[in-house]
Amino acid sequence: MFDFTQEDMTKYLDDYILPFAINLAMAIVIYVVGKLVVKILVSGFGKLLEKSKYDDMLINFLKSIFNAVLMLFVIIASLNELGVDTTSLAAIIAAAGLAIGLSLQGSLQNFAAGVMLLVFRPFKKGDFVDAAGVAGSVKSIGVFSTIMNTPDNKEIIVPNGKIYGDNIINFSAKDTRRVDMKFGIGYGDDLLLAKKLLEEMIVADERVLADPAPVVAVAELGDSSVNFVVRPWVKSGDYWGVMFGFTEAVKLRFDAEGISIPFPQMDVHVHKQD
Repeated sequence: MFDFTQEDMTKYLDDYILPFAINLAMAIVIYVVGKLVVKILVSGFGKLLEKSKYDDMLINFLKSIFNAVLMLFVIIASLNELGVDTTSLAAIIAAAGLAIGLSLQGSLQNFAAGVMLLVFRPFKKGDFVDAAGVAGSVKSIGVFSTIMNTPDNKEIIVPNGKIYGDNIINFSAKDTRRVDMKFGIGYGDDLLLAKKLLEEMIVADERVLADPAPVVAVAELGDSSVNFVVRPWVKSGDYWGVMFGFTEAVKLRFDAEGISIPFPQMDVHVHKQD
């Protein structure tokens, strides 16, 4: 049975309890004040990024990383005030980070590619792109993958590493696009009439831009047809409407004017011998 005297109790309080209480209070103050300072710094960092007009997803992600790093320093400082050996703790954290990095190499590659996509922005949400062998509208851009919707409304999740490591074709990057169309007429048809009709139809289409000027020209003398190229410039949103609508209009107009549109055919001659 321990017999604590008043003097022993006072000495115990002075040597252990009071110093620990002071260190604990200091650790709490460091944590609370540090957390407040981190909040202010992260808020300022976020405003700085917003002025740079980066993507909101990238801004939030960078703010969370910045916040985690600063809070790690605050926690280490608080633990150090309590007498915890933070050197060993830092070594453990570093070793754990290395092990996680080695086990998640593929994910880290996608993560790095996602950050690059969000920083350099080769495309944005809503753009129609062809990337990593997938063509579709961009639904969202994450730090690990990008979600795309195909024209037939299928959702495809593409790893960012594949996108950033391959060619990216952004069909929505420019306000205007050139529609490349090809039409053939028979060798016996009136070439100048056909060209005139194509030019009139291009001028009459309100969706076709005057500048750059559209092109209507004879491109080649094919095996069974004389081929025209028709290349009008349109707004990007009108591309498919002009492509489909003009093709149908040409067929109807050529039929009405008696101009044939040849199709591949083969003549077979049979020789009879007695």
